[in-house]
Amino acid sequence: MFGRRALLGGASVLAMPAIATAQPLFTRPVRFVLGFAAGGAGDITVRMLTPHMQAEIGQPIVVDNRPGAGGLISGEAVARAAPDGHTMYLLTTSNMAAPAFYRTMPFDVTRDFTPVGRMVWYDHVIAINPRLPVNSLAELIAYAKARPGALNIGSIAVGNAQHLGVELFRAMAQAEMTTVTFRSSPELILSLSNGDVQVAGELLAPLIPHVRSGAVKLLAVTAPRRFPTLPDVPTSAESGLPDYIVRSWNAIVFPANTPRPLVEAMNRAIRRALDVPEIRNRLIELGGLPEASSPEELGAMIPAEVAAWGRMAQLAGVEKQ
Repeated sequence: MFGRRALLGGASVLAMPAIATAQPLFTRPVRFVLGFAAGGAGDITVRMLTPHMQAEIGQPIVVDNRPGAGGLISGEAVARAAPDGHTMYLLTTSNMAAPAFYRTMPFDVTRDFTPVGRMVWYDHVIAINPRLPVNSLAELIAYAKARPGALNIGSIAVGNAQHLGVELFRAMAQAEMTTVTFRSSPELILSLSNGDVQVAGELLAPLIPHVRSGAVKLLAVTAPRRFPTLPDVPTSAESGLPDYIVRSWNAIVFPANTPRPLVEAMNRAIRRALDVPEIRNRLIELGGLPEASSPEELGAMIPAEVAAWGRMAQLAGVEKQ
């Protein structure tokens, strides 16, 4: 009996140092780098999710907006950061489209990041200034063809998913319109509502408040299905362009070679945030479709998306810069 008690007591003593010396995975604030200005769909999503994500990892998550060059500047900064879990990047469809626009890239999206998990899908839309005398995508195409070069069509940035979506629309519609790019979604929407551009290809999310106020008008959702909260807005397929499907998504990645425990912890943080009913409902209200993924699913998705957007760029006749 004495020997058994001694052994049990010794085991307890031996266990104590392991408990006392356990270290948290995240030891300081995590910098979350975004490749675009505040106010867009990705920025809105991130600022909704980060309070719940930081509760999971036990450290603040600081959003760092770095717009410019279609995400090349921000992506390069994260690709070169230390792989210690304290710098992460909002990977978006624009990063998938960028290799189709640029001859040289400062990073390889398939090799220079460690996938963590996808967060939200975002449908694209074709929107117009309400004063434009058209009520459908077919009418817009006919109007543009009858007035070559008279219409401006806006998108944000150069070399991102919205821009490629606009160029693909122009090519598939066979309508001569002038593409005008803007630094951010708010700037594009202001120009659209003012009539400086008459048409825009943009994510649904940042447009929804302006659609409700009557400042802009939606003609079509460029997705396989109508959006749940906008049942009266047809898809591009229903509007006469069956092959025009353009959707975006966003995800989190770390620099390459980030240790697996950090990846798993941040993936849990994503799932925790997206499992909050209020967050899911709010994302849908704002034009997003929440859908978390595993790191492996995201890792398989990235090269497939790069190839798909490359094919779209060829169809649009995009020449690399």
